[in-house]
Amino acid sequence: MSATPEKPTQRTYGMTAIAITSERITRPLFGRFGFASGALVADWPSIVGSAVAAHTLPMRIKFPPKQRSEGVLMIKVASSAFATELQHLEPLVLERINSHFGYRAVARLQLRHGPLPPRRTPPAPPPIPEADPRLAETLAGIEDPELKAALELLGRHIKR
Repeated sequence: MSATPEKPTQRTYGMTAIAITSERITRPLFGRFGFASGALVADWPSIVGSAVAAHTLPMRIKFPPKQRSEGVLMIKVASSAFATELQHLEPLVLERINSHFGYRAVARLQLRHGPLPPRRTPPAPPPIPEADPRLAETLAGIEDPELKAALELLGRHIKR
């Protein structure tokens, strides 16, 4: 019976940045798809722009054996029409991706057609309540109309 040695658990005491903890959790998941971290997936709209990101999703990066550069980025594209447009934009997209990495990580794109997962939209903020009589009483002594309007709006936001 052979005992497998366990990895020592790295414990942290006190407050630590959430990025350190989330990196430990996400690295094995994203590593299977060639991503060193989830930054490319999470920052995809800011890397390629919102117009391209609305129709695409990065799936995985395949690197040559024993290398971490000159990879092929597989991208899921929502429609054939946008895939054609993306082929024309490929040099620009590659430039933006590689500038995000800081080196020539991706040499070419490989497009796959398929439906994209639905995008989650943030919920709309609740409506700002109307002016409160107590707030009007509190602000009655302020003479500057701009300051009074700004403080009233701040009070309504706080009440919300």
